Parts: sequence; C-alpha cells; structure tokens
Amino acid sequence: MPKNSKVVKRELDDEVIESVKDLLSNEDSSDDAFKKSELMVGDREEKDVDVEEGSDVEDERPAWNSKLQYILAQVGFSVGLGNVWRFPYLCQKNGGGAYLVPYLILLLIIGIPLFFLELAVGQRIRRGSIGVWNYISPKLGGIGFASCVVCFFVALYYNVIIGWSLFYFSQSFQHPLPWDQCPLVKNTSHTFVEPECEKSSATTYYWYREALNISSSLSESGGLNWKMTICLLAAWVMVCLAMIKGIQSSGKIMYFSSLFPYVVLLCFLIRGLLLNGSVDGIRHMFTPKLEIMLEPKVWREAATQVFFALGLGFGGVIAFSSYNKRDNNCHFDAVLVSFINFFTSVLATLVVFAVLGFKANIINEKCVIQNSEKILKLLKIGNLSQDMIPHHINFSSITAEDYNLVYDIIQKVKEEEFDSLGLKSCQIEDELNKAVQGTGLAFIAFTEAMTHFPASPFWSVMFFLMLVNLGLGSMFGTIEGIITPIVDTFKVRKEILTVICCLVAFFIGLIFVQRSGNYFVMMFDDYSATLPLLIVVILENIAVTRIYGIDKFMEDLKDMLGFSPSQYYYYMWKFVSPLVLLCLLVASIAQMGLSPPGYNAWIEDTAMEQFHSYPTWGMIVCISLMVSAILPVPIVFMVRRCNLIDDSSGSLASVSYKRGRIIKEPVNLEGDNTSLIHGKSPSEVPSPNFGKNIYRKQTGSPTLDTAPNGRYGIGYLMADMPDMPESDL
Repeated sequence: MPKNSKVVKRELDDEVIESVKDLLSNEDSSDDAFKKSELMVGDREEKDVDVEEGSDVEDERPAWNSKLQYILAQVGFSVGLGNVWRFPYLCQKNGGGAYLVPYLILLLIIGIPLFFLELAVGQRIRRGSIGVWNYISPKLGGIGFASCVVCFFVALYYNVIIGWSLFYFSQSFQHPLPWDQCPLVKNTSHTFVEPECEKSSATTYYWYREALNISSSLSESGGLNWKMTICLLAAWVMVCLAMIKGIQSSGKIMYFSSLFPYVVLLCFLIRGLLLNGSVDGIRHMFTPKLEIMLEPKVWREAATQVFFALGLGFGGVIAFSSYNKRDNNCHFDAVLVSFINFFTSVLATLVVFAVLGFKANIINEKCVIQNSEKILKLLKIGNLSQDMIPHHINFSSITAEDYNLVYDIIQKVKEEEFDSLGLKSCQIEDELNKAVQGTGLAFIAFTEAMTHFPASPFWSVMFFLMLVNLGLGSMFGTIEGIITPIVDTFKVRKEILTVICCLVAFFIGLIFVQRSGNYFVMMFDDYSATLPLLIVVILENIAVTRIYGIDKFMEDLKDMLGFSPSQYYYYMWKFVSPLVLLCLLVASIAQMGLSPPGYNAWIEDTAMEQFHSYPTWGMIVCISLMVSAILPVPIVFMVRRCNLIDDSSGSLASVSYKRGRIIKEPVNLEGDNTSLIHGKSPSEVPSPNFGKNIYRKQTGSPTLDTAPNGRYGIGYLMADMPDMPESDL
C-alpha cells in the first residue's frame, strides 16, 4: 500500500497510540510467524486517489479521471432507450406539446430533488447503495440489497434488447436491407409472397419471424433462437470487458458510448428535416391538446417517465457519485444531467416524428393513388357522376388536398350509399395518430421508414449502433449498481465478481432468447422494477429526511458543497416529494390492478397481435419478481431489529490478513445517528494508519468506532486482549 508522506496533527483524547513495531515488540519473541504477519485493510489493488478531510489516512477508492468523464457516465446511465422509444410515444399520446408542461413540473418536484439526494449521499459517504443505507441506519440496509436485486432483474432483459440491436446492426450491411421486401415462397407450380408477410408488412414479418422466430404463446417455448443467443453472448462479453476494471475501464468507453448517440440523433434530425412530410410529423407532435393535459393519467405517466428516465433507485447514480471527491458540486451535476436528459428526450422526439412524418407521407400517397383508382372505376361504371368532380382535378397527378376535396364531395352527395363505395379518407394525421412505442417503434416503424431513405444501409447501421450505445451506457450504470455495493460491503475482487455476475446473467438470460423470449421480456419489463423501485425511493427519502434528519443532511451539504443549498430542496425532500411518490405508488398499484395481467402474442395465421392472459405459473412468476425485489427490506429490518446476527459480522468494514491474528471489536450500530460532520464523522474519529499505526481503545471508551474511509467500521485490537474472543485467520 502506498504510504502517506504527509503528517497531520490530531488530538487523540487520551487514546493510546502505538506503532505496529512497538506492538509487535511486546509479543513473544519466539512468535516469528506473528512478527511477519501483515495487516491489510481494503483492496490493495485500488489506487490511492483521495485523502479524507481531517484524516491522515488516504482513502483507497478509485476516482474519475475528469469531471467530464463523470458527467458523461451519469448522462450515459440516465439517457437510455426509453428516451428514444418511450418519451416520444408518451408525448404524442398525452397531448403533444402540452405533455411537456406536466413533465417539466414533475421534473422539478421529484426528478431533480431526488436525483440530487442520491448524488449527495453517494458522494458524501463514498459507498455503493448497500453501504450508504447501512451507514444511515443498519435497519434500512435492505434498501441497498433491494436496489441490487432490481438492477439484476433489469440487466437480465435490458441486455437482450442490446442483443436484438446487435442482430439488426449485423444485418444492415447489405443492400437492399433484408426487411425491405416480403420474401417469396416457391413451390412446384408457382412463386408467391409469404402469406404471413403479405398480411402484415415486410418489417413486421422480419421482426417477428426472421429475428425472433416467435412462438404463439408464453407456454410454447420453442427452444433457443441460436441467432439471438449468439447476440446475447456478444452483448454480455462487451459489458463484461467494459466493466471488468470498474470506472477505470468503463469511464474511457463513456466518451464514445455517451457522445455517439447525439451525433447520430443530430444527423437523423438534419436528414429527416430534408424529407417530404417531416414538418407534418413535427407539427403534429407539438400541436398542444390542452384538454388531455388535465387528465390524471397524463400526470401519472409523466411522473413515471421522470422517475425512470433519471435512473432513480437503481443504485447506479449512487455508485457513480461515490467515486467523486467530497467537495464536488453535486448540485450542479444534478441540474445539468437532469436537463441534458430532458433535452435529449425532446431531440429524440423531433427525430422520431420527423421520420414518422416522412413515413406517414409515403403511406398517405399510396392511399391517395389507390383510392383515386377506385374513383376512376366508379366513374367508368356509372356509380358516380362526372359532374361531382371539380374541373381542375387531374387524377393522373392528384395531390392529397385534391383527393380529400373529392372525398368530401362524394361523401356529402352519396351519403346513404357511401360506405358501400369502399373509399378511405387519406389523412396524414390518421397515420401519425397510430402511436407506437418500444420495440414496435425501433424495430418496425422506424426500420420501415429507413428503407425509404437514400443509402438506407448507412442509416440503418448508424441507427442500430446508436441503440447499442444507448443500451450500453445504461447497462454500465446498472451493473455498477450491482458490483460497487457488493465490492464495498464484502470486499471481493471486482474483476472476479464482474465475470461471475455476467456469466450468471447470461445463463439466466437464455430464457429471453427462446422463441417465447419476447413475452418474458415484456413480463420482466412490466413487473420486475416499477413497484419495487418506487418503494425503494420512498424509503430512501424517509431514511434521509426522517431517520438521519433533514436538518443534519442540509448541514452536511453545506459542509460538502461550501454553500447552503436552497430551502426549496428542504421542503421538496421533507414534504412534497414523499407525497408525490406515495400518490404515484398508489396510482401504479391501482393501474396494475385494473389492467388485466397479460401479454400481446403474435399469431402466425392472422399475422396480428392478440392479447393473452398469463397462465397460473406466469402469474406466480410476476408476483415472485415483485416480492423478491422488495423482500430484502423487511428481512434486513427484522434481522437487525431482533439482533439475529452479530453486528460485527455485518459490518461494512473489511480486513484481510496474512499469517497473523487479529480480532474485531463488536460495535453497536443500532444506536448511532451521528451526523456526517457533527459529533464525530468518520474522518474525524481516530483511525488506523494502515501500515504504520494501530489504535487500541482504552477501557471505557465509546463502543462506536469508525473506519477511516467514511463507513461504520470496527475497532481493531491485537489478539492479546484477554477479554475478547480470538479469531485465527
């Protein structure tokens, strides 16, 4: 371990301080093995990057190479696939431009304050989610474990989506694109178009049949889809290699994975604005429908989107901020990342509706041509009179406006028999009102639009490479939300844990690359995260404002930031945010109860989706996902409450040994609610200078000791203390 070169003067309040050399000289001279023993605390391979304020012990925790790298990591985590395929759908569905008003209001009420809270506790305590909530109250330590479980569930299916994107990316290097036309089927007599494709569309057929080879129900497994299995393996290998060294490896990748999507979005926006119909799509998008904005459902969906867009409750935000220095201005970071996330969503919405406007314009032109031919036929057979048609109308080059004029005239004149004529109203708004989201937007609607682009393979490569990078950025934060807390708590090697985590996740993830795998993805997406994360964030808010104390927390922020945060956050954290979160939780439970649990299955014969209810075992899986995600909270609470385990065994401090004897002094973590900066902070309590001094407590000293790096620790005593049990390690 690197040695300190600085000497910091401290008053030790009558505590006896002896160097390791002096202590060893008091041992039996014949005990050579003991003299050669070596005490190590923490992970020897972690680099010395920061010195804790008020301590002469350097905190051996990795740090970001630069502030830019950290901001890009937080942006990469918060800006994900939902910004591209969820936000535009919600915006279009819930009043267009009017939807931005409740979204911004809720961003200010729950988004930024709770994001700031997670950044602050992670940066101050410098531990992952398990360590942070153990520090504040050991009874609430289950919050961190619940975050890890949710992160693991989400990582399982989120990486499958990256695998799908990798598959489409690999198939984009050909012209024409493989989903451009329906395939032809040959038999002994003639050639015909694949019926399933003819009933749907080329992109829909390619997604369900060529990519997923989907089964007709959840119960029909159909075996593994080998193409998607290989893509899933490739996705997990990418994540593992990027995360194996922690932020030292993933931080460098962030420069590309976080910035590349913005380059692609800007390119798509410029290209989209040059396409016919793009302005119609953007105009439709931002035309406010104020009456919809007043509906409670709009506010519920806006609150849910704010909540998940920033990654609250996952533990990734806390993990990333824990690698900051304590004087970093995390308030600025919270506001900056939140608004970058918002403007990214707006940018993605512009791109999506510019492209969908172009697609709607093409479909509308086909509709006009087909129905104009019908009108000509009706004129020839005498069902319609030529006198109805205005003289300036030329059916050989008719525009959408002229067709709608003729359509309205025929509808008025032939009102009684109009339905039998079989004419359709070709309105571009009707096509734009067909809201699509998720995989339907990315792999069907957007993919179909790109087939009409000049140089379509280039744009397809760019689009799916963007999806891969968006997914990886979020995956890095999700995996960090699992790895960092476990490494901080149990002191396992990060490289080994990362490899094991990725291997286990890959093998469990094989259920998502069966032919029925898409239905499991929908199940996990609906039930594994929504309610557990809401409960986690509510408990986080309670832990800081009620258990730890909002006044002490505000003082800690002043000490850490160098200025007092606005009282706005005081009232948001203490009153408004918990109330809004509670209302959101109740609304989400009500929505889940009112909506029949089920999934949309693809039926090959009809080439359409059909709603199926979950079988009994499927309902058991759904309930198990929600219960297992939140179960650590009551388990840890009861274990701590009933003192079922020794506090010292659950301590966050860790000691590794080489041929020596050392014992742990039990501590009473339950009764401590000391402020981070008042009373005795971890940095102010006398602590061992590793490799130089070991502090022995005097009889009668307080039972609470702290580790030097900001976590609750244990007092380290030599094994010659007669009144303590001996541990041979």
